[in-house]
Amino acid sequence: MGFIVGVVIGFIVGLAIVVLFVRNENTRSKLRNDLATTVAAFARMTVEDSRKILPADFYPSWVVFSQRQKLTWLNPHLTKIWPYVDEAASDLIKTSVEPVLEQYRPIILSSLKFSRFTLGTVAPQFTGVSIIEDEADSVTMELEMQWDANSSIILDIKTYLGVSLPVQVKDIGFTGVFRLIFKPLVNEFPCFGAVCFSLRKKKKLDFTLKVIGGDISTIPGLSDAIESTIRDAIEDNIMWPVRKIIPILPGDYSDLELKPVGILEVKLVQARDLTNKDIIGKSDPYAVLYVRPLPDKTKKSKTINNELNPIWNEHYEFVIEDATTQHLVVRIYDDEGVQASELIGCAEVLLRDLEPGKVKDVWLNLVKDLEIQRDTKFRGQVHLELLYCPFGMENGFTNPFSPNFSMTSLEKVIKSGANGIDAIENEKAVTQKKKEVIIRGVLSVTVISAEDLPIVDLMGKADPYVVLTMKKSEAKHKTRVVNDSLNPVWNQTFDFVVEDGLHDMLILEVWDHDTFGKDYMGRCILTLTRVILEGEYKDTLQVEGAKSGKLNLHLKWMPQPILRDSGSEF
Repeated sequence: MGFIVGVVIGFIVGLAIVVLFVRNENTRSKLRNDLATTVAAFARMTVEDSRKILPADFYPSWVVFSQRQKLTWLNPHLTKIWPYVDEAASDLIKTSVEPVLEQYRPIILSSLKFSRFTLGTVAPQFTGVSIIEDEADSVTMELEMQWDANSSIILDIKTYLGVSLPVQVKDIGFTGVFRLIFKPLVNEFPCFGAVCFSLRKKKKLDFTLKVIGGDISTIPGLSDAIESTIRDAIEDNIMWPVRKIIPILPGDYSDLELKPVGILEVKLVQARDLTNKDIIGKSDPYAVLYVRPLPDKTKKSKTINNELNPIWNEHYEFVIEDATTQHLVVRIYDDEGVQASELIGCAEVLLRDLEPGKVKDVWLNLVKDLEIQRDTKFRGQVHLELLYCPFGMENGFTNPFSPNFSMTSLEKVIKSGANGIDAIENEKAVTQKKKEVIIRGVLSVTVISAEDLPIVDLMGKADPYVVLTMKKSEAKHKTRVVNDSLNPVWNQTFDFVVEDGLHDMLILEVWDHDTFGKDYMGRCILTLTRVILEGEYKDTLQVEGAKSGKLNLHLKWMPQPILRDSGSEF
């Protein structure tokens, strides 16, 4: 009897072990399949997939996503043939570059030529290549190159004082991306009609100037003048969107030439919380703006002395040649008088992020360097209004900065006649006066309420009121005082007659009323661009300079376009 019971128990235990083993193997097999599926999914992931899973904020600053393929196989071959390239190309480059240097020659020099030019024995290294998919009838290739050259370049420089100096350009370090465009694609060998080449991105360009047998500092300003000449020549001749066209097959390639495609309207409104660069007092900030960093294409604002929250409200225009790759750069400096200005911070806006025909209001954080953004220090913010207007844009959009904006039909007829000369005929004389269109109107501002204002009184409350000021005319209005409230309600409306709407601004300052004075709480600054375009809108604005607080406003614009006499008689 005991034997039979033991056999039964053994059978049951054995069966249970087999069942558990099979289930365990099935589970392990399923886990292996799931892991293989996950690994396969990761293997198929693209850079864009990884960016969707984890936003850029989760990656450390040293992680860089690149779509370029490595070109390590090319560099040994380039090194092998470089001595022949140096011998063949040095004279060609010398004869091609000399006229360019002469074109950008500083006024303090009478002559700027090469007395010696060789590329050296160190070949450049190509670190990556990528293909840009854009138009169907072209192929665009970008090559990333790094070159620490030992070139032998000597400039023969002569000044108007009769001084002749041999200046050596040494320690050249360059990192950049060259763009090659093969266009158009044809059914005839070599299958493309022309090649365009350009320096798409200049990441680094360093070099040293040294007078052979002397000191370059003996002539003040000479080193800076030569360095500026070299950089301007590169920027204006091969830096994208400028491109050089090499025809391969006969044909008309005028469509490949550099052409303006639109206008970027920029209003530099203000900056806030700028880093103080002065030991005594405050910084004296001014702004430099450019799309292409050339002297004649760079805009500079006025300097606001002793202020870390400057208000400029200045308007600029930039010609755009390629809206998909160009960007606007803003650099804020501290004016040091006779000394070199000190950079406070810089920011940039990609033009491809702008919607054509729509005003974009942006606050940009300032950084130390646009290329290497590892510095997390807060340097302040800059406030811009941006409007990109492509040429030939239809759909009824009107550029508010255009002279024809907000004109009556009669005014448009008057302005279009006689090239903008208004003829006023009297019985005995005809007086012609030059006319200029401005945007005049009435701005109606309703201060509705405020929310969550900071505590400034000892009793834990405040007695707030708002002062409204038009910056250009200095016209002012003031709301009533609301006692013992951090969430006051005013519902008061004020009208301002505005003579030049696009270049004026509204400043709203929030104050706390005291029996023996007043305490400043914060402010809001508004340009009139939006209300001119939309006519009427409501908005909630953060009170600047305060720990907390918001203002609720309603604005309405009633245009009264006029022709203003500029005073010029013909």
